[in-house]
Amino acid sequence: MEPKIVDIPPKKLVGARIINSLAEDKTGVLWQQFMPRRKMIKNRVNTDYWSVQNYKNFDPASFTEDTQFEKWAAVEVSAYEDLPDGLETFDLPAGKYAIFIFHGLASEYHKALRYIYESWLPSSGYELDERPQFEIMGSKYYGPTDANSEEETWIPIK
Repeated sequence: MEPKIVDIPPKKLVGARIINSLAEDKTGVLWQQFMPRRKMIKNRVNTDYWSVQNYKNFDPASFTEDTQFEKWAAVEVSAYEDLPDGLETFDLPAGKYAIFIFHGLASEYHKALRYIYESWLPSSGYELDERPQFEIMGSKYYGPTDANSEEETWIPIK
């Protein structure tokens, strides 16, 4: 699993957010709240969905199931305009990212993250940057229980 390294400009996202942890994972609830309102969002750039983790001082070595972080379900927009009730804006800063393609069940995703943080990153010559990590679920994403699903994992690096 070798990543593609890219620099991206700032992005505008519209979505819903919660405070989450792996121990009390509320990801399903977040997406259930977001999906009915997605069609009301104006100025969408494409049909992709973004799952954003906004950590404070993220350190993979000290991350536990009880570590809390801000989790977003969102879409990218070209401009913020007439936000639907209950949705918010998120400005993703510009920067360098390593993009990994994950194929498979959501229940196996932790193995990909373990590889990224424990194997790839320490030997890559890059360091983790203090920006959000996110996944983009595009046309090849069929849902968390479909083994044929594909999603992009974007890791902030410097």
